[in-house]
Amino acid sequence: MSAETQDTYLKPLPRPSAESQPFWDAARDHRLVLQKCRACGKFWFPPSQRCVHCLSGDHDWTEVTGTGRVFSFVTYQRLYHKGWEGEIPYVVAVIELDEGPRLLSNIVGIPADQVTCDLKVRVTFDDVSPGVSLPKFTPA
Repeated sequence: MSAETQDTYLKPLPRPSAESQPFWDAARDHRLVLQKCRACGKFWFPPSQRCVHCLSGDHDWTEVTGTGRVFSFVTYQRLYHKGWEGEIPYVVAVIELDEGPRLLSNIVGIPADQVTCDLKVRVTFDDVSPGVSLPKFTPA
Protein backbone atom coordinates (compact mmCIF):
# COMPACT_ATOMS: atom_id res chain seq x y z
CA MET A 1 0.00 0.00 0.00
CA SER A 2 1.39 3.41 -0.94
CA ALA A 3 1.79 6.28 1.50
CA GLU A 4 -0.80 8.21 -0.56
CA THR A 5 -3.38 5.44 -0.08
CA GLN A 6 -2.66 5.29 3.65
CA ASP A 7 -3.12 9.06 3.97
CA THR A 8 -6.37 9.29 2.04
CA TYR A 9 -8.17 6.07 3.02
CA LEU A 10 -7.93 5.16 6.69
CA LYS A 11 -10.06 2.01 6.76
CA PRO A 12 -8.60 -1.47 6.34
CA LEU A 13 -8.28 -2.59 2.73
CA PRO A 14 -8.92 -6.15 1.50
CA ARG A 15 -5.97 -8.51 1.27
CA PRO A 16 -7.05 -10.95 -1.43
CA SER A 17 -6.12 -14.60 -1.20
CA ALA A 18 -5.53 -16.77 -4.26
CA GLU A 19 -9.17 -17.90 -4.00
CA SER A 20 -10.65 -14.40 -3.64
CA GLN A 21 -8.49 -12.49 -6.16
CA PRO A 22 -11.01 -12.88 -9.04
CA PHE A 23 -13.75 -11.42 -6.80
CA TRP A 24 -11.67 -8.32 -6.05
CA ASP A 25 -10.49 -7.96 -9.66
CA ALA A 26 -14.13 -7.92 -10.82
CA ALA A 27 -15.11 -5.46 -8.07
CA ARG A 28 -12.38 -3.11 -9.32
CA ASP A 29 -14.21 -3.22 -12.68
CA HIS A 30 -17.57 -2.62 -10.92
CA ARG A 31 -18.79 -6.17 -11.48
CA LEU A 32 -20.04 -8.57 -8.82
CA VAL A 33 -18.96 -12.17 -9.47
CA LEU A 34 -19.38 -15.38 -7.51
CA GLN A 35 -18.14 -18.89 -7.96
CA LYS A 36 -20.66 -21.20 -9.64
CA CYS A 37 -20.27 -24.96 -9.64
CA ARG A 38 -20.30 -26.65 -13.05
CA ALA A 39 -21.39 -29.93 -11.44
CA CYS A 40 -24.43 -28.84 -9.39
CA GLY A 41 -25.04 -25.33 -10.75
CA LYS A 42 -25.07 -23.60 -7.36
CA PHE A 43 -23.34 -20.37 -6.33
CA TRP A 44 -21.37 -19.87 -3.12
CA PHE A 45 -19.52 -17.25 -1.11
CA PRO A 46 -16.93 -16.78 0.33
CA PRO A 47 -14.59 -18.10 -2.35
CA SER A 48 -13.01 -21.51 -1.92
CA GLN A 49 -11.35 -24.21 -4.01
CA ARG A 50 -14.34 -26.55 -3.88
CA CYS A 51 -18.09 -26.19 -4.12
CA VAL A 52 -19.57 -25.98 -0.63
CA HIS A 53 -22.66 -27.86 -1.85
CA CYS A 54 -21.22 -30.93 -3.64
CA LEU A 55 -17.43 -30.60 -3.13
CA SER A 56 -16.68 -30.46 -6.85
CA GLY A 57 -13.54 -28.56 -7.82
CA ASP A 58 -15.04 -27.67 -11.21
CA HIS A 59 -16.34 -24.11 -11.14
CA ASP A 60 -16.40 -20.75 -12.93
CA TRP A 61 -16.55 -17.15 -11.83
CA THR A 62 -19.94 -15.85 -12.97
CA GLU A 63 -21.30 -12.32 -12.93
CA VAL A 64 -24.47 -12.04 -10.82
CA THR A 65 -27.29 -9.50 -10.76
CA GLY A 66 -26.07 -7.70 -7.65
CA THR A 67 -29.58 -7.59 -6.24
CA GLY A 68 -30.87 -9.10 -3.04
CA ARG A 69 -32.22 -8.22 0.36
CA VAL A 70 -31.00 -7.34 3.82
CA PHE A 71 -30.99 -10.61 5.74
CA SER A 72 -29.69 -9.11 8.99
CA PHE A 73 -27.89 -5.95 10.05
CA VAL A 74 -26.34 -3.96 12.86
CA THR A 75 -26.09 -0.19 13.18
CA TYR A 76 -22.83 1.04 14.67
CA GLN A 77 -23.32 4.04 16.95
CA ARG A 78 -19.79 4.16 18.39
CA LEU A 79 -16.44 4.75 16.79
CA TYR A 80 -14.29 1.60 16.94
CA HIS A 81 -11.77 2.59 14.26
CA LYS A 82 -10.56 6.04 13.22
CA GLY A 83 -11.38 5.32 9.56
CA TRP A 84 -15.10 5.65 10.30
CA GLU A 85 -14.78 9.00 12.06
CA GLY A 86 -17.54 11.27 10.81
CA GLU A 87 -19.62 8.35 9.46
CA ILE A 88 -21.42 7.32 12.65
CA PRO A 89 -24.00 5.81 12.53
CA TYR A 90 -23.26 3.28 9.79
CA VAL A 91 -24.83 -0.05 8.87
CA VAL A 92 -23.11 -3.40 8.39
CA ALA A 93 -25.45 -5.97 6.88
CA VAL A 94 -25.65 -9.55 5.77
CA ILE A 95 -26.95 -9.36 2.21
CA GLU A 96 -28.73 -12.38 0.77
CA LEU A 97 -28.20 -12.18 -2.97
CA ASP A 98 -30.97 -13.27 -5.35
CA GLU A 99 -28.63 -16.09 -6.43
CA GLY A 100 -28.57 -17.43 -2.85
CA PRO A 101 -25.21 -16.70 -1.20
CA ARG A 102 -24.93 -14.20 1.63
CA LEU A 103 -22.17 -11.65 2.02
CA LEU A 104 -21.24 -8.98 4.54
CA SER A 105 -21.25 -5.37 3.38
CA ASN A 106 -22.39 -1.84 4.14
CA ILE A 107 -25.75 -0.27 3.36
CA VAL A 108 -25.30 3.20 1.88
CA GLY A 109 -27.56 5.85 0.36
CA ILE A 110 -30.20 5.64 3.10
CA PRO A 111 -30.32 6.91 6.71
CA ALA A 112 -29.25 4.17 9.11
CA ASP A 113 -32.58 4.27 10.96
CA GLN A 114 -34.44 3.40 7.73
CA VAL A 115 -32.63 0.10 7.12
CA THR A 116 -34.82 -2.93 7.79
CA CYS A 117 -34.60 -6.67 7.31
CA ASP A 118 -35.93 -7.71 3.89
CA LEU A 119 -35.09 -4.29 2.40
CA LYS A 120 -34.45 -4.88 -1.31
CA VAL A 121 -30.96 -3.73 -2.28
CA ARG A 122 -28.62 -3.55 -5.25
CA VAL A 123 -24.86 -3.42 -5.44
CA THR A 124 -22.91 -0.22 -5.89
CA PHE A 125 -19.15 0.16 -5.86
CA ASP A 126 -17.06 2.48 -3.72
CA ASP A 127 -13.70 3.28 -5.35
CA VAL A 128 -11.69 3.68 -2.14
CA SER A 129 -8.18 3.76 -3.56
CA PRO A 130 -6.43 3.23 -6.88
CA GLY A 131 -7.22 -0.34 -7.88
CA VAL A 132 -9.60 -1.11 -4.99
CA SER A 133 -13.40 -0.93 -5.23
CA LEU A 134 -15.61 -2.23 -2.45
CA PRO A 135 -19.06 -3.66 -3.17
CA LYS A 136 -21.65 -1.94 -1.01
CA PHE A 137 -25.43 -1.96 -1.21
CA THR A 138 -28.10 0.71 -1.64
CA PRO A 139 -31.90 0.44 -1.68
CA ALA A 140 -33.17 -1.05 -4.96
